[in-house]
Amino acid sequence: MAASVQHITLCVNKRNHQLTVTRGASLLSVLRNDLALNGAKYGCGLGECGACTVLVDGIAARACAIPAAGVVGRSITTLEGLGTLDAPGVVQQAFIEKQGAQCGYCLNGMIMTLQALLNRNPRPSEADLRRELKHNLCRCGAHIEILEAAQHAVEKYQ
Repeated sequence: MAASVQHITLCVNKRNHQLTVTRGASLLSVLRNDLALNGAKYGCGLGECGACTVLVDGIAARACAIPAAGVVGRSITTLEGLGTLDAPGVVQQAFIEKQGAQCGYCLNGMIMTLQALLNRNPRPSEADLRRELKHNLCRCGAHIEILEAAQHAVEKYQ
């Protein structure tokens, strides 16, 4: 028996995409496999590590734990939607300038989580940054560089 499918329209990075997806497909799998938006990474598959973070209506959300059909009618922003190679977004540029990564696998989650924080609080304290980013795992131990990049992003955001 063939897997059941559904037809949905998702607004991703300000563009509507009409898709036919397997019922219950995660937003992460649709972004990566159907839309070739590979900024969000598969980490734990449980919404715990943060590698798959995207913005849904400007709020950080774990794409591996959200059914794609659950965000129909909402605005989804991926890492690719924050900027381009030639014109990175403010947070992306801060991470580049401060070399806020080692392997870079966690970087998507760190950047998207920080962007969500800046969306609601453009002047977060260091304590705010630490509290917000503590749920994003970095296995390389680049936390000091990540925090420096986050603080630099706050300065640039002003």
